Amino acid sequence: MTNGLSYLALGDSYTIGESVTENDRWPVQLSKSLTKSGVEVASPQIVARTGWTTDELKAKIVSENITKTYDLVSLLIGVNNQYRGRSVEQFRTEFIDLLETALKFAGNKPERLFVVSIPDWGVTPFGGKGQNKTISEEIDFFNKVKKEETEKKGILYVDITPISRQALNDATLIATDALHPSGKMYQQWVEKISPELLKKIKK
Repeated sequence: MTNGLSYLALGDSYTIGESVTENDRWPVQLSKSLTKSGVEVASPQIVARTGWTTDELKAKIVSENITKTYDLVSLLIGVNNQYRGRSVEQFRTEFIDLLETALKFAGNKPERLFVVSIPDWGVTPFGGKGQNKTISEEIDFFNKVKKEETEKKGILYVDITPISRQALNDATLIATDALHPSGKMYQQWVEKISPELLKKIKK
């Protein structure tokens, strides 16, 4: 798909769709969902890699020298900051910087940028199936920062974390690597993101 709104998806393993097919990646599913809803969106350009933290994503953006603007931009980052034990304070500073960068990519139009919350990997088999409460608590701290800084700028924040926690009792929501979401879970994310985004786009 080449026609329609241009879409840049920034992130980490969740955005690149670790352990799922290209068609199961949530930005790809979102593009198709929006198109079916009457807002034609081109296949997304994805700048994401498994393991990336906020500063690593920013470094890639700088090295790629991305200067063009897009009709839609998404940002989902932070899980690897939490996983590596980095502070929430450091994350806040780096996230604000990324948010401002993403806003520039969206042509400084807040309604064309949206942020997705960090899913809770603590409920996965890899994360201990909810037995390690610290993971979930830390994810909540990081998401609190994301929500605060995103909404300060009038940007849409979509909370998919409750959906991710349903994987505790539904193994079909987890990919074969026992850590990342399956295409089925990503579909549920899109079912939440799409209507909220359409409200912004169609204003």
